[in-house]
Amino acid sequence: MSWSTRIALRALHRSRGRIDRFKLTKKAFVRKTLLADEAIALAVKEHAREHAIDEATTWRRVEDYIDEIVPFFNILAYYKIGLVVSRLLLNFFYKVSAEYAGGSSQGTLPRDAIVIYLMNHRSNADYVLVGYVLSGQVAVSYAVGEWARTFPLEYIFKSFGAYFIRRKYREPLYHKVLERYVQLITSNGVTQGIFLEGGLSRDGKLGNAKIGLLDYLVGVARDPAFRARLHVVPVAINYDRVLEDRSLLRELDAREGRKRPPLHSQFAEVLRYVGWNAARLITGKWKRYGRAAVVVGEAFPLAPWFDDQDRAVGDLFALPRADRLARVQQLADIVLERIAALIPVTSVSLACAAIQSFDGDFISHQKLIERMSEMRDVLKDLNARVIRHDGPIEETFDRAWRMLRMRRILVRSGDGYAILPGNRALVSYYANSISHLLGPFAEGIRERDALPALSLLDR
Repeated sequence: MSWSTRIALRALHRSRGRIDRFKLTKKAFVRKTLLADEAIALAVKEHAREHAIDEATTWRRVEDYIDEIVPFFNILAYYKIGLVVSRLLLNFFYKVSAEYAGGSSQGTLPRDAIVIYLMNHRSNADYVLVGYVLSGQVAVSYAVGEWARTFPLEYIFKSFGAYFIRRKYREPLYHKVLERYVQLITSNGVTQGIFLEGGLSRDGKLGNAKIGLLDYLVGVARDPAFRARLHVVPVAINYDRVLEDRSLLRELDAREGRKRPPLHSQFAEVLRYVGWNAARLITGKWKRYGRAAVVVGEAFPLAPWFDDQDRAVGDLFALPRADRLARVQQLADIVLERIAALIPVTSVSLACAAIQSFDGDFISHQKLIERMSEMRDVLKDLNARVIRHDGPIEETFDRAWRMLRMRRILVRSGDGYAILPGNRALVSYYANSISHLLGPFAEGIRERDALPALSLLDR
């Protein structure tokens, strides 16, 4: 046994995690298996016929797709480097909290269970955060988009077991290769993490469920032996500060036709932001960005859902594709509802929801505290996951105020607070993350969809 292997195994033992055996399979074996797959062979024939090219050229295209998609998991990289770096970075930027709403799934599921973690998507830091939180249980394989296919990110993510997908690429041959790879690792018990919304939330709200990868995963149940093994775990994520929040709001502006600042202006803002934070670090004024919170829900089996489909439509996989996808969409929506119910309520999101419930850009301190208290009581009655739900509400506001003041979202004015006009969009963004939990207050929180373009980064 080499020294690197011994170091990696010691790191794995200390983390008390486990690795799905198939993750250690050599990439060459996975490649060989996919190249011998009959479904891919049929897709190659169809692609060659449709595009009037020879099959040898099409197979080379398949080989390129396999090389692009398939990772090469490295125990040393994941547990000795990735886990250590993620711990340092996360605890540098945030106070991390994790809650298991139904208890840890480790040891409570069948030994042969195939576990799929389905999550909401707030930040690119979600990959690191959830992987860190679950590191004591299992090494999760993620589907990662095109943004990570740059050096050295591509090498890093592949060594962590992430596989790459082209989110808006419609070629049937590519999707057949991706589908068969996902089903190969699923049928061999690899634990996967999928962001159910398919992308980051631009406005802070939960998005609609996307079903492409989930449909591929469900597809392994064409073999009845896998039905009882599939289990889903909903995971909910929230932050006191999403690192990309202003960039996401700019993207929302662009989608709605509003002009974005020129690239040189954005680059200058990034430099100012980096310089300002470097100065805070050097002068000892650095403070963390509040809470990064994860709630891991209770695992539930998919076997009852498959039984329901059998009773309703017979063989789910004999349906036309559009009808099957409609059924899978219903499953995705059910899981998204469970995620929505688990969203952790951080101090900033609670304060912003209270602010957003008032008309006008000035709020007295007393009224703001009272509204936060009323909202927290409603959240507690609805069994929402409120961070520090038993502490004084003034303490919760103080934690939020430190962040809102630092970012110049709120400024003190007399006996209350004024919202700086350029930052109203951020208030709405954080309020939206929990507005669906607020019962009688949900309608009272104003939705500001016509958000002005943002031109300033955080101070």
